[in-house]
This record gives sequence, C-alpha cells and structure tokens, in this order.
Amino acid sequence: MKASFGIVGLGVMGKSIAINALNHDISVAVFNRETQHEVNVAGQFAEAHADKKVQGFSKMREFVKALETPRKILLIVNAGNPVDHVIHALLPYLSAEDIILDGGNSHYEDTNRRISFLQTKNIHFLGVGISGGEEGALKGPSLMPGGDRESYKRVANVLETIAAKDANGNPCCGYIGAQGAGHFVKMVHNGIEYGDMQLLAEFYEILSRSKTYEEITAIFNKWNQTELSSYLLEITAQILNTKDSGEYVLDTILDKAGNKGTGSWSSKTALELGIPTTIKTAAVYARYISSFKQKRQQLAISTTKDTIDAVDVETLKEAYCFARMLNLHQGFDLLKAASEHYEWQLDFADICRIWSNGCIIKSALLQQSIEVFKQHDSLLDAITITQKLAQQETKTKELLKYALDHRLNVPCISEAYSYWIMMTTERTSANMIQAQRDFFGAHTFQKVGDASGQKFHYNWKTL
Repeated sequence: MKASFGIVGLGVMGKSIAINALNHDISVAVFNRETQHEVNVAGQFAEAHADKKVQGFSKMREFVKALETPRKILLIVNAGNPVDHVIHALLPYLSAEDIILDGGNSHYEDTNRRISFLQTKNIHFLGVGISGGEEGALKGPSLMPGGDRESYKRVANVLETIAAKDANGNPCCGYIGAQGAGHFVKMVHNGIEYGDMQLLAEFYEILSRSKTYEEITAIFNKWNQTELSSYLLEITAQILNTKDSGEYVLDTILDKAGNKGTGSWSSKTALELGIPTTIKTAAVYARYISSFKQKRQQLAISTTKDTIDAVDVETLKEAYCFARMLNLHQGFDLLKAASEHYEWQLDFADICRIWSNGCIIKSALLQQSIEVFKQHDSLLDAITITQKLAQQETKTKELLKYALDHRLNVPCISEAYSYWIMMTTERTSANMIQAQRDFFGAHTFQKVGDASGQKFHYNWKTL
C-alpha cells in the first residue's frame, strides 16, 4: 500500500516527526541518503517501527513511487544548499500538483525563490516553520506553514494532526500567509527565543553572585507558578538543579554559546525594515562576544567573585516582566512591518495561539497576548500593558544600578530599559542628528510645529 506522507531526512527532528505521524496512524514513507557514515538508516527505522505503517528507502525513485498522489513530502534537512539539492533530486520523479514542504530553518527569501521556481514545474511548495525541538517534534510541535493557501488545505489534515494542541484543544498550526511567511514567522520566533534565553541567563548571572543554585532554582520555580510561567523558565530551573557525580553540570559547560544564524537573520531583517529589535539583537551580540573566549581571558580584569549583597527578588521579578514584554513586543512589531511590506495579512492573535504550546517560547504571556491582539495590532496599544510597564520602570532602573555597581553584564535588560525610555520620551536628541545630517550632506529636515511635512535646508556653513 502507498504511504500518505513522505519524510526526507532522518536526523533527530525527522525521526521524531515520523514517529509522531505513525503514532497518529498516518502511513509514512521515509527516505535517508546513504553515505559512508549513514548506511540503511531508513531501512533500520522502518524495521524498528514494523508494527506501524512505515516504509524506508535509500533510493529516491523508490521513495517517491511509494507515495500516494498528489504526493506530500516533508523535507527535514539542513537549510541552504541541502534543500535545493533534495528538491532537484526529487524533481525527475514528481508529478504535477505534488507538494513539497520544507520543515527546516530556511531563510524566507530562499523559500520565496523555491516557490517561484517550482511553480514553473507545476509543483507546490510550502515553507513550514517548526518549533519544539526533539520533544516537540515527537509529542506535538508548533507549526507555521506558509505558501499557497490551497496547498496548505491539502496537507492541513496531516500537519494539524501531528501538531501540539492549544488550551482549547485546537492544533497549534494554521495557515500563516503567502510566500515565505511561515519561515519568516519562525525566524522572528527564533529572534524572540534568543532574547528570552539571554534574559534568563542575565538573571541567573545576577542571582548567582549572592545565592546558591538551589536558591535560584526555588526562585525560578516559584516564578513559574505565576504569570511568568514558560517552557524556558522551566528548563532553566531544571538545568540549575542538575548534578552529575556530585557536580553541577552547568559548572562543567564552557561559557561559549553557539548560534545557527536565525537570530541574526531576524536582526538583519529588522534593520532592513527599519524596526528596532534591540533586545534580541543584544542577545545575538552577547553570543558573538561569548565566542571570543581566549580574548576575554586575555582582557579579563581581576575582580572579586566573592558573594555580594543580595538583590531584592521582587525587583528582579518586576524587571523580568518588563524586559520579557518588550522583547515580545519588538518581535511582533517586526511581524507587523513585514505583514504590511509583503501584504501577508498576518493574524497576530493566531500566531500567539500557535506559539502557546509545543514551541520553545510557549508561555503564559503568549496566552495572555492572544486577547490583546484581538483588539490591537501592537502590544503597546493596550493601555493596561503600558501602565504596567511604566510601573515596572523604577524596579528595572534599580536592577540596572545594581548591575553597574557590581560589574554585571546585562545587555538585554539594559536594551529593554533604553528602548522603553526612548519610546516614552516625547522629544529626543534626534533633532541634533538631523541637523548634523543637514550640515554635512544637505539631507534637509522638517520643522517643529509644521504639519505640512515640508523639508528644509539651512546654509550652516555661512556662520
């Protein structure tokens, strides 16, 4: 019998999604290339799950022939050239109206290009953002499919079946928008993730100077029982509490953080669209700086690492609420700009819902934001949110003073505060910037109180 769904790539994510589909009684054909180090991977997978409806292949032609038409093939391979390589390997065996789904972390512009190319072959292409890691892929990920709406309808049954379920039992999956909208939303998701992870690292750093890991774990676990609850907070507490042979595993890990590019893509795109995503960009730079371990050791200033005076935990909590909200806001501001620029008509409330379970950034905050976005297209348009941020400003400032006094590096907390101050300041120093631009480049300026928008130039050099 022919399989209803095909999966190319049996790495950690590919295997997990395949098992997820099989557990939902979806018949699956899997393909994995054969190399010197990867022999009969697909066959062994099929044998291991022989009690399910699965077939394994190492030859592309046989794999494609084993699928029902129109074929639905999910690629779980590394972003970039590997995706194009698999597409070209598939093409000789595909038929008109077949659908390829790219479930990797592809750049949305690559997805746009692939959609256009495959349209000339009468093949449909969907860019599907997938979040949740190995566990999410196995038990139910958050899925962000973008491309042609009709193509999505043809694969919706499979995707929505394997997806996580929200608080109302609905799948954490839904049509995002045309072209590469699905991969764009996943890119921004990853940018928000960078910011949230760095914020927790900064609060860990602050607390670790005056508290034990057990005490920090207790604080984070307590927060996780409140409106601050999130998957990342939960695993951070678990990491802090994990020992191996009597030693904390965290203390054995070198302070060099890796990255796979999606965080920087988010920041680059924000610059191109003119949207300040300062918090997640600070998180990207923090990872970059961490990689210069040898140089940091060379430049390190000798300071005491003894226990210092403890910071007020309530101050920490308020500052954490403050920074997290602004990180999320900046992410959705980028989505708003992209939606308008590309005419994607993104549904922010539904994106929050899709992210509310099965993904790395799932949190109570996202659940709460669903209702906000049903009434507003920006979190800062909600008066309850801006009032709360204004109240939390004082505690955040106190925390920053503490960090400065004790030489603690808190780039994301600092950027959150700076962004808020500038966004809530009616008259900034930007008039000086524009005057400088007009002085050396005759870039002109608008005048205070002139609603016409007319541009002026001043002959500064005659003075």
